[in-house]
Order: sequence, then structure tokens, then C-alpha cells
Amino acid sequence: MSAPIRLALVGMGKIAHDQHLPAIQADDDFELVATVSRSGEAVNGLPFFHDVQELADSGVVVDAVALCTPPQVRRSIAQFCIDRGWHVFLEKPPGATLAEVTALRDAAAAKGVSLFASWHSRYADGVEPARAWLAEREVTSATITWREDVRVWHPGQNWIWEPGGFGVFDPGINALSIATRILPRPFFVETAELDVPSNRASPIAARVTFRDSAGAPIEMDLDFRQEGPQHWDIEVVTDGGTLLLAKGGSVLTIDGKEAVAHDADLHGEYPGLYHRFAAIVHAGVADVDVSPLRLVADAFLRGRHIAVEPFVE
Repeated sequence: MSAPIRLALVGMGKIAHDQHLPAIQADDDFELVATVSRSGEAVNGLPFFHDVQELADSGVVVDAVALCTPPQVRRSIAQFCIDRGWHVFLEKPPGATLAEVTALRDAAAAKGVSLFASWHSRYADGVEPARAWLAEREVTSATITWREDVRVWHPGQNWIWEPGGFGVFDPGINALSIATRILPRPFFVETAELDVPSNRASPIAARVTFRDSAGAPIEMDLDFRQEGPQHWDIEVVTDGGTLLLAKGGSVLTIDGKEAVAHDADLHGEYPGLYHRFAAIVHAGVADVDVSPLRLVADAFLRGRHIAVEPFVE
């Protein structure tokens, strides 16, 4: 049995505490050796640093890092880590721009380290069964509905409203990470309407129309203002029935009959992410799929910006 991968966790916000720490602690392939954050405190008595330069200077031996910082600052941190030969796990979205992520991919390849652009929603229980079922059928249309309350899921996260923070496309890219995995043909942005609060830089809601390479329409509805029941659903109509992935991909039904049900919370995919990261590190390869990020970029490129009322948390 090989020695555990010595991992430092960088960016100790809500997602790091809620998802990364439990997944790391439950995975024998990893040993958490340090945490890094501009603020906060040590976890379980482990070494704590305010930035990756302090970590590098400390003498703590590191094999890999998981970066949970906001995307706007991630490229320079990831490049620093790659330069030191550390394998890098990028929380989604993997960067603020496509150019940043492709540059990191090339840098990691040149250095011979593994880079992982993680898409946690692809590891929900219903995703792979949905992909297999759709592969044998003709898709005629699809509808993506991703509506959640930003005050519940992203409290106090002002970075999400800044340029490069994605706004409602931060959760919306989760939907696209599933859609690009399960739909058998590539699809492209045709039109987009982006509702941008007058006091913010990123959209609070969006409506995007895609069409796949065979002409099938795909409609996406994103909204950060959803109150009451939350919706993370993808419905796909085919020549052989209708598939519905609900609750972020964890529940699969076909023609109304449940095929996969998962009673864990919505974001229970992180053990799968770390299993995949360990696999690519051991294999000496990379996993950097930018297709969800490319579609978000295209929605901004083709989108019509509509000013809406200010958003005040």
C-alpha cells in the first residue's frame, strides 16, 4: 500500500469546512498536513498558514493542495503550487476565465504534476445511470431548472457578485457540468438574458437557450431569488421516454418511475471527487474538462444584460 498523499487545504470557507474536510478525513489516500487561509485558525491542531508562500517556507512536506479560494484569486495560487511540484485540486469553477485554466493545464503538464478541475455535481448518484440510459436514445429536448435562494446557500459571499464571481452561474455551472456529462451530443449557446442587479456586477438570474449539434433545443432557467422549495432539476425528453434528474442529480426517474434515490444531502459528492483526485495523482495524469466553463463564458458573450432591482442581503 502506497503512503498517503500529504495534502494542504487552501481557502477555509464554508465549502472547505462542510465538504472538503470530512471527505479528506474519511479517505485513507490522503493525510491532511496543513490548512491555509487569510483568516481563521488551525484545524485539529494542524499547522496553519496565511498564504501558500508561508506554507512553502515552513518546511511542512506537501504532495498536493486543494484550492477552495474564490475563483478570482485562484490562478496565481495554483501556479505557485504547480511551480513547486505540488499536485493541484481546483474547486469549481476552476478559474475566473478559460485562459487561466488552460494556462494552468499547460503549466501542470510541463511540470509533470496532476491538475484536477473538479465538478462535484457529476459525482451525484444519478448522473452515470442517466448518461448510460441517454446514450441509447435520441434526445429531442431538454430543460434545466436551477433555482435556489442565494441567502441560504451563499450567505455573506460577496465575491460571488464581483467580476469573475459568476453570480447565479456559480450554481448554474453545476447544472452544466451534469448536462455536458449526460447529453450524448455537444450543445451551444444561442441566446441568453442575464438579469444583473443595479448594485452588482454579476447576474442574479439568467435564461439561456442552447441547441445541440443535431438541432435539439435545451432551455436553462437559473435564479438566485428562489424562496420556498428549491429546484436543481434536468429533464430530458427522448424518443424512448422522459428522464428527470432531480435534487442536483441525486434522484433519477424515468417516465415517472424512480430509478435512483439518494437520501444524503445535496452536496454529498466530495468523497467521489477525492477518490478521483487520488487516482489521477497515482496515475500521473490530469483531468481538466473546461466544457462547463466554456458554456458559461459563451452565455456571457452572447448574453443581453438586463438591469434589475438592487440586491441587498
